[in-house]
Amino acid sequence: MAEVLNSLSDLGGTKTAAPEAPVHVQKLDAHGRAYATGKRKDAVARVWIKPGSGKITVNNRAVEVYFARPVLRMILNQPLVAAGRADQYDIMVSCNGGGLSGQAGAVRHGLARALTFYEPELRSVLKKGGFLTRDSRTVERKKYGKAKARRSFQFSKR
Repeated sequence: MAEVLNSLSDLGGTKTAAPEAPVHVQKLDAHGRAYATGKRKDAVARVWIKPGSGKITVNNRAVEVYFARPVLRMILNQPLVAAGRADQYDIMVSCNGGGLSGQAGAVRHGLARALTFYEPELRSVLKKGGFLTRDSRTVERKKYGKAKARRSFQFSKR
């Protein structure tokens, strides 16, 4: 239990156990892959990564087919570029819910988390870039007496 202190001079000699930083370890499944879930708006993406040639598959389709807009592919690749691991991992993604923009954000979040599970030393780089934080912004609900969440109906004097 705690030792009894009688004076302030006794306080200087006591040592308190400093809380240690959590140690992050590699988390792989039986196939040697790292798995993580990413979320954004209403979209959920399940991401598996393993060492490979850089092939990205989204819902059993090539990433160029599924995310046709270059901006969405750029969002998806941001964690890989920040970590300097582009074209080093094969990525398999299963995503559903939301639209394409939300799904791209969910894949980015899941990919960053999966990278930290595969290579825990990348955590600080990805955290600095803001890729590990779930973007909590969602669509505001519609209120009664309003046309949308905040927009009022058109005013007419007569």
